[in-house]
Amino acid sequence: MKGDFELKIDDVLELSFLDESRAEELFELIDSNRQYLREWLPWLDNNKYLQNTIDFIKLSRKQYSNDISLNLAVCTGGTIAGIIGLHRFDWPNRSTHIGYWLGESYQGSGLITRSCRTLLDYAFNDIGLNRVEIRCAPGNSKSRAIPMRLGLKEEGVLRQAEWLYEHFVDHVVYSMLKDDWLKDG
Repeated sequence: MKGDFELKIDDVLELSFLDESRAEELFELIDSNRQYLREWLPWLDNNKYLQNTIDFIKLSRKQYSNDISLNLAVCTGGTIAGIIGLHRFDWPNRSTHIGYWLGESYQGSGLITRSCRTLLDYAFNDIGLNRVEIRCAPGNSKSRAIPMRLGLKEEGVLRQAEWLYEHFVDHVVYSMLKDDWLKDG
């Protein structure tokens, strides 16, 4: 999994490796969507300055080179619309989970569904994983629609799984297994 990374999904949508040259563009997307993203994402208070985004990109590249995770820019028409990634590879158990977010104006056009489908194919067919999870807060209906649309199985709820500013939120766990993906996908 070494080297730069890009997955072209169609004529306008691609997933591309994060690069410092696009840090300002990514930071502006985050900053202009801060209130919108804050409802479900716990890291916004740790990304208040351009340098924080640069540090995130550097960390993402380091984690990728160490086979820990893969963070990608969701680009539509060449513009960064959000981030998607395979997080915390568990190589002995051949599993990972997908995390994602989009700027508000990019919602509702299928970008994340198509991006998740591409990452599922990559996880199962290219790097040999057996299990991929998506976890969403129960009240995050937009995020929960993605795994349901893709046929992931709802497994249950992790109670108080994430600290979200001043309270805990549960996570609904969805999973896809390689055999099911290859059979149904």
